[in-house]
Amino acid sequence: MTPIPNSPSVAEAVPKIQPVLDPRFRPAVLANRAFRAAARASGQPVKVRFAFEQADGSVFHYQTEIFPEEQSPATANFAHVERLVKFMLWSRGGYRVYFDGPPSLGESLQRHYRETPTGQFDANIMGDRIYERPFEVVVTRDLPPERANTAPLGRHLNGCRLGFDLGASDRKVAAVRDGEVLFSEEVVWNPVPQTDPQWHFDEIMDSLRRAAKHLPRVEAIGGSAAGVYVNNRIQVASLFRGVPPDQFKTRVRNLFLELQKAWGGIPFEVVNDGEVTALAGSMSLGKNGVLGMALGSSEAAGYVTNEGNITSWLNELAFAPVDYAVQAPRDEWSGDRGCGVQYFSQQAVGRLLDPAGIVLPREMTLPEKLKEVQRLMAGGDARAKKLYQTIGTCLGYAVAHYADFYEFGQVLILGRVTSGVGGELILAGAREVLQAEFPDLSARVAFHTPDEKDKRQGQAIAAASLPAIIR
Repeated sequence: MTPIPNSPSVAEAVPKIQPVLDPRFRPAVLANRAFRAAARASGQPVKVRFAFEQADGSVFHYQTEIFPEEQSPATANFAHVERLVKFMLWSRGGYRVYFDGPPSLGESLQRHYRETPTGQFDANIMGDRIYERPFEVVVTRDLPPERANTAPLGRHLNGCRLGFDLGASDRKVAAVRDGEVLFSEEVVWNPVPQTDPQWHFDEIMDSLRRAAKHLPRVEAIGGSAAGVYVNNRIQVASLFRGVPPDQFKTRVRNLFLELQKAWGGIPFEVVNDGEVTALAGSMSLGKNGVLGMALGSSEAAGYVTNEGNITSWLNELAFAPVDYAVQAPRDEWSGDRGCGVQYFSQQAVGRLLDPAGIVLPREMTLPEKLKEVQRLMAGGDARAKKLYQTIGTCLGYAVAHYADFYEFGQVLILGRVTSGVGGELILAGAREVLQAEFPDLSARVAFHTPDEKDKRQGQAIAAASLPAIIR
């Protein structure tokens, strides 16, 4: 397990506004900025550069500054660099990392991804699962040039379409004709523990068939789900964690291609649910440069560029670190500390219950616990108020952190955790942080939540708009 930075920069990262139920929180954005400032103040900052390569040839660069090796603060160099590399891997993606910096530091990175549990997790997901190539860290002075692939996403509203969204606690489907929702339905399900791929196929097909009855014909199907999808193939998806690895490879990976075949080979497009969130926001707002965040069973994120396109970036911010506290909570899947899922999801609500003094039966599921917290909040419960305020404060610092890696002017926040009065407290807390700590960012970033119509229909329309109908 790589240690979270325990250096002067982290000690200086005490936020002006402390999360009321999480006083140990040390925002990554403050720690990174303090570290770079201290490195420059040393008088001999060392520039290190990174390049992250994807299987399609896309390459993304990033750079930072560290302490010279002969200075004692250099002991914190590795932790600073490792956290940045992890963030870039889960925001951009890549099976190969090029490192231009002190060779000993590059060798430490190589050992981290080869020998430590959290490093091995990232290397396995990025290499074997997503890009299907061996993961490696290459120490070199020569980085490949940047190459980025962007493409328009969705916005096709003509014809008769189905749109679906697969979540960990419910699945949604809609029938859309020329941009108008004729039917929509939400079905509660529990896919994660299901071991039979056929169960997943049948459940999704059932929703599609029920929606199709409300259209004269089906000309295209678009969908979203948590996970990583490449050309409609499922590379990584928590919804299918219960399926044995061998059946995942032989059946689940091509599940959406199988569904497309069952519907006669019509245009069929599936992308990460975060991307559809950002697309729905862009379509609703009539603006680009949108970072979309869905606070649900996990933290889903998506990004629409200032040009209105999507990139080949992963945007899996649930696994990206936002807290550098030594005792930051661990992610249940990767085992790493301080990652977004523990701060912006139903899991965040669950872990904050004890600090808030809210006692609920252990056998309750996270969705059930969230409903109870929402009920308490609706009744003015002070404990629930502190819980939502904590999420909002952390969100403000996370948005500032994301702004160091993304260019956006609009932030769309939605998901079950943001429903009701509690959602208003979350946004108020985030805005308060930006105004107090990051006034320049506060002046150029606007927060949005979907109205009730967009909550019910916006995601479905956006998903249905993904494939183009060629006539």
